[in-house]
Amino acid sequence: MNPAVKKILLVEDEDFIRELYTRQLTKTGFSVKSAIDGQSGLEALKAEPFDLLLLDIMLPGMNGLQLLREFKTQNPTSSMITILLTNLGQEAVIKEGFDLGAQAYLIKASYTPDQVVNEVKNALFGSQASTSQNQNSS
Repeated sequence: MNPAVKKILLVEDEDFIRELYTRQLTKTGFSVKSAIDGQSGLEALKAEPFDLLLLDIMLPGMNGLQLLREFKTQNPTSSMITILLTNLGQEAVIKEGFDLGAQAYLIKASYTPDQVVNEVKNALFGSQASTSQNQNSS
């Protein structure tokens, strides 16, 4: 595998959203693995390193914040970028996510899949990623 390819773990329990984001991210050139719940997401994180974690908060069993807390406890020096992806907008949940090391918080209903991909690019590559994008919306 090309070492320049960034590896993303998507943890999302909704099949349609998980498949849609996986397809969009893969089409953009990322290597994407997905998990359907917090426990399988944590197992995937233990099995191999990822550059970015795209994490839903509301998951069956272990929720996204519990997964992140457990991962950070076991890997306190991890440089993996975490983006929370959810439909929750509660201040306490957002604050807890940032306290656990999340770098961004995206509300699913407010972002198209292409916008999510752009946020992932910006998180991984900084502002140079958006300079090549056409900013006109259709």
